[in-house]
Amino acid sequence: MADEQAVKDIMVTEVIAVQEDASVEELSKILVENKISGVPVVDKEGKLVGIATEGDLIVKDSDLHFPRYFKLLDSIIYLESLNKFKANLKKYLGTRVSDVMSTEVKTVTEDTPVSEAANLMIRHNINRLPVMDENNMVGIVTRSDIVRSMIRE
Repeated sequence: MADEQAVKDIMVTEVIAVQEDASVEELSKILVENKISGVPVVDKEGKLVGIATEGDLIVKDSDLHFPRYFKLLDSIIYLESLNKFKANLKKYLGTRVSDVMSTEVKTVTEDTPVSEAANLMIRHNINRLPVMDENNMVGIVTRSDIVRSMIRE
């Protein structure tokens, strides 16, 4: 049995990223023009600060519903998460990438085994993992990169 491939063997090194202060419209254009579903978000120094995806943009086009609640003894009891509503409201009203991006980013290193990266994607229901070297992003690996690696000889 051959040694397992590492992320560095299948990752893309020319990463398309977006600045956190870019507009939501700029983000949409980048995704459409490059036929991708998400991008890393970087600050002015190029440091990774988040991930922005089509799913983050869809919130802007969805109907925003106030959480259901009922009153009991002059108190309001929410039946749904008020924090989730507040986060969705911020995304709904957002005009900058920093308003709609996800800040909890899972990452891997170049030496991470491909199977470990795949398990991380499945476990957290994500499609892309920035590849980090210390504090710098050196690439990105996506589900499609992993699938392509399965058919390569």
